Amino acid sequence: MVTRRAFHVWLRNFAVYRSYYKPSLVGNLGEPLLYLFAMGFGIGAYITDIKGMRYMEFIAPGLIVTSSMYSAVFECTFGSYTRMTIQRTYESIISTPVSLQDLVAGEILWGMTKSVISAAVMIFIMTLFGLYTPSVSIVGIMVTVAFTGLVFAGGAMCFSALAPSYEFFNYFFTLFIAPMFFLSGVFFPLDPFPPAVQWLSLAMPATHSVNLIRHFFHGGDGNGLLMAALFLVTATAVFGVLAERLVRRRIIV
Repeated sequence: MVTRRAFHVWLRNFAVYRSYYKPSLVGNLGEPLLYLFAMGFGIGAYITDIKGMRYMEFIAPGLIVTSSMYSAVFECTFGSYTRMTIQRTYESIISTPVSLQDLVAGEILWGMTKSVISAAVMIFIMTLFGLYTPSVSIVGIMVTVAFTGLVFAGGAMCFSALAPSYEFFNYFFTLFIAPMFFLSGVFFPLDPFPPAVQWLSLAMPATHSVNLIRHFFHGGDGNGLLMAALFLVTATAVFGVLAERLVRRRIIV
């Protein structure tokens, strides 16, 4: 449950973020923008049409998801782990009236906020390049981005609570984030893949986020959108509860 005290944790992180937001944005947006231009203009020069649209138009919604995903996971892995162990910020916070549940909720909310910031900048850039025309669909896009941020922030918090060192995050990024980056439909449709791979993709939150945002971007068939939305909402709740329990086990002896 998100309480007023959770927002105090959010405000604490926001106050710190204001001192380094420029390099943070460069780090979060650099790779998705590189993929947008390198693959959009590079591979796009050879792929003239995919699903009835230009290749750059096809990958644009997925790159919003990857930007959102990476912003949340970097914040709630390296950032949260540092606050939890090296700086011992968590111990200081829970010595106040802020409960551990408030602390975890505030951290996840902050990870979601970083996702929204990154996605908003990406959408602005895409608008400048004519890849998106502002409309009421922006509401659906940003709601999807917010839930994407919540899901990945919650999942990253779980790994932070289990991590014995920074090197542990190599497992997280290699075994979970990298497969989602390539097998969630960002760069190519998943239809040609074997059924087993397609089913695996459906177990990945990023796949559902890509489907939702691509629909809000380009319209078209709405089949599967309700399932995608329910998946993200359920994953948000599951990871949120699990993160709170794992962090409690980690810092309260």
